[in-house]
Amino acid sequence: MSTKKNSLRTAVLCATAVMFGCGEMPVEVSTESNLTQGNSITGEGMSNPNPLVTQNWGDLPMGREWGSTAGIDIDPVDGNIVGYERCGAGNFGSGVPINCDTNPVNPIFKFDRMTGEVLANFGGGLMMTPHGIDVDGEGNVWVTDFAGNAEGTKGHQVHKFSSNGELLMSLGQPGQTGSDGAHFNQPNDVIVGPDGSIYVSDGHNGQGMISDQAMEEGRARGDTARIMKFNADGTFVKQWGQIGVRHGEFRTPHALEFDSRGRLWVADRGNHRIEIFDQEGNYLESRFTYGRISGLFITDDDMVYAIDSESSPTNHPGWRNGVRVGHIDEDITRAMIPPFERENRVYQGTAGEGVAVDSDGNVYAAEGPNSLSQAGGAFTKYSVQ
Repeated sequence: MSTKKNSLRTAVLCATAVMFGCGEMPVEVSTESNLTQGNSITGEGMSNPNPLVTQNWGDLPMGREWGSTAGIDIDPVDGNIVGYERCGAGNFGSGVPINCDTNPVNPIFKFDRMTGEVLANFGGGLMMTPHGIDVDGEGNVWVTDFAGNAEGTKGHQVHKFSSNGELLMSLGQPGQTGSDGAHFNQPNDVIVGPDGSIYVSDGHNGQGMISDQAMEEGRARGDTARIMKFNADGTFVKQWGQIGVRHGEFRTPHALEFDSRGRLWVADRGNHRIEIFDQEGNYLESRFTYGRISGLFITDDDMVYAIDSESSPTNHPGWRNGVRVGHIDEDITRAMIPPFERENRVYQGTAGEGVAVDSDGNVYAAEGPNSLSQAGGAFTKYSVQ
């Protein structure tokens, strides 16, 4: 496993994982004792390890307005922040009048993690709606382009850029959907595995299918909910999963992450769970205490940060939005960063879609369409005290 994710400071570990105490994290975690006091569903009584909130974090070039986003990551080479915004679009998808096709400014940013200064800005003219992002161990930036344009010339692809913005590789057929190994159909996220293999979570529509009939009809239409694996050179290897509720099936596999053991974590948003696989797609286990998850980040210390941006009174009653924190060995939330308040989500609030954690334990949220207005900008920084 590469050292892609930065370790948290001891102080942060003490705040977020109360069962460990201060000092080094043990290899094994007991799930029988020292459980966090508090309600992981509502967030009541949960500790908040990152209480200092900086809204509208990061510089934006003159004349531009922040659009929504769902992707943010840490560059493992220098520790800085890499994310994107949707070229001023508050919403996303086909039919939105403002997008990265109609407004082809550079959507991808690299920020100095200390100051928010823009260090690089690139990717203009290539995409329609960026969605998932990953920075690999060499500092290359991978971005999924989720939706197609009206002309069928952009979208439904995965792009690889060098650290300075040179386009190195594109997977999928521009603007064309499909369920075979040569096409994507709304690619949500991408991540490079420990051996250099490329994993893509594909298919966004399943989360709205709430009956067996709806899922059956979706599968018949060719809607996807799958994980696709490629060799480092982009050669398709295999895929697994379909729209469904059984283990190994998904209703919108929205985010991907690897832990230190090389296991692939999939945020199965529509099924309100995380599914864990080996690198060949064999199902291992699940997690159910993190909410309706949009984004995942796992540190080198194997602390899980899962951001819930979608729980609402109609699709996941009672579950509060925010960033839940736990350890990979447990299905227990140890701490929670609360959301912004939102009037039409009484008691539940609103939070971003993407999440990343820097080497000092500061947490960064990428604000999606649900939270952009409340957050005041595309990125929010939650600092440790």
